Amino acid sequence: MDNRLKEKVSRYISQNHLLHDRAKVVAGVSGGADSTALLLILLQLGYRVHAVHCNFHLRGAESDRDQQFVTDLCKRLDVELSVCHYDTREYASSQGISIEMAARQLRYADFERIKNECGAEAVCIAHHRDDSVETLLLNLIRGTGLRGLTGIKQKNGYVVRPLLCLSRQEILDWLHQINQPYVTDSTNLETDFTRNKIRLELLPLMRSINPGADASIADTIHHLQQAYPFYIESVDRSMNDTVSRDADIISIDIGRLRQSPSAGGLLFEILSPLGFNDAQITSVASSLDSRPGITFLSSTHRITKERDCLTVSPLSREAFQPATLNTEPGSGITLPDGRKLSVSSAITGTDISKDPGTATFDAALIHGPLEIRLWQDGDSFIPFGMKGRKLVSDYLTDCKVSHAERRQQLVVTSGRDIIWILGRRTDNRYRVTDSTTVRLILTIQ
Repeated sequence: MDNRLKEKVSRYISQNHLLHDRAKVVAGVSGGADSTALLLILLQLGYRVHAVHCNFHLRGAESDRDQQFVTDLCKRLDVELSVCHYDTREYASSQGISIEMAARQLRYADFERIKNECGAEAVCIAHHRDDSVETLLLNLIRGTGLRGLTGIKQKNGYVVRPLLCLSRQEILDWLHQINQPYVTDSTNLETDFTRNKIRLELLPLMRSINPGADASIADTIHHLQQAYPFYIESVDRSMNDTVSRDADIISIDIGRLRQSPSAGGLLFEILSPLGFNDAQITSVASSLDSRPGITFLSSTHRITKERDCLTVSPLSREAFQPATLNTEPGSGITLPDGRKLSVSSAITGTDISKDPGTATFDAALIHGPLEIRLWQDGDSFIPFGMKGRKLVSDYLTDCKVSHAERRQQLVVTSGRDIIWILGRRTDNRYRVTDSTTVRLILTIQ
C-alpha cells in the first residue's frame, strides 16, 4: 500500500508536469491528515521541502496545538519550517471580507513570499480528489459556467496540487498503515455550511446509488478539464470578432454576436465576470431586437442597448463628482477614464488645433477656476459657429451619441456657462477672435 500510493502520486506529478524531479518546493502544512501526508510523500519522493505553517489565531489553544504538532513533525523529519502568525479577524474587518477569504489572502501571500525567498519551484497544497468533487457539486448547486465544473486545477501558476489523484480515504488509510498521527481541526477554514452538507449528506446519498460516484465525478472533471481549453479557444476567437474596448468601455457588436455559435454562451463569458447573473444575461440576450436605451445593472457595471451594439461601462464613471480645474498653465486633473485634462496657454498667431480633444478659448473671457462635471437636464450652450442656444441633450442626440456615452458626458463650465462639451464642441461666446491676445488651451491627454 505504501509504495503503491507513492507511485500513484509520482505518476500523477509526472503525467501532469507538476514538478521537476528533486525540485525544491514549499508545502503548506496545517497538521491535518491531508497536509501531513503531502509533506511525507513529497519527502519520500525525493523533493526538497520547505514547510510553511499558518497560525490564524482563530481557535485559541487548538491553533497553538496545531503549530506545536507541525513544529515537532518538521524537527523530527529535519525539514525547514516557517511559521506565519496573523490577526485574521482584524485583517478581515479592515478589508471588509469574510474570515475565510482573509485567511486565504494572508496564507497565499506568504506562500509566494517564502517561495521566492527560498528559491522554490512551486507551492504544494494538499487538496485531494474529494475536495475537487465537492467543488464541482458546490458550483453546480450555486450556479456556474463551464469553468466551475472543472473542479480544482492540478496547477495554477506556481501552485500545484499533487494529491488530487488520491481520495481522502486513501490518505487516511496510508497514514494509519504507517502509524503517522495528525491533528483534527474542530473547524476548517475552507469549508462552509453548504460544503459540509455536500460532504456529509449529498455525497453519501450519491454513493448509495452508485458506490463509485466519487470516481465517476472525478473522471468527468478530468474530461471537462481536457475539453475546456478548446472551449476557451473558441470563445476567445468569437470575442476578438465581437468585442472592442476603448479604455474601460466595452462594446459588443450585435450583428457579430448573432453570428457566433452561441450568442447566449458568449454573453455569459463576457458579462459574468462583470457581476451579471444568469437571469440578467438571459434578459440581455432577449433584448437584442429591442429599442435602444434599455439598460441592465450589476453592482459594478451598466449595459446599455444601442442601435447596433451593447455598451458595457463601469458605474464608477457615472459617479464622477464635480472637480475644479485651475486655469494656470501646467494645471490638470485626471478624468474618470484615466486620461488627463491639462491647461496650457499660447499667444496670438499660433495655429488653433482642430483636434476634438483640444479646446482653445480667449483667456480674457474666463475668470477664476473652471469646473468639470457631468451634464444635467436643462443644460444649454451656444455651439461654436452658431448664435442660438441649444440644449446639451439635443446636441448629443444630433451627434448620435450613444445612450451609454450620454450618461458619462462631461462638460467644462466657467461660472454658470458651459464653455466646452468635453471632447466635442466649445461655446461660441468664448471663441478666439482678432482681439484675443492670450489663448487658454485645454487638452485631453
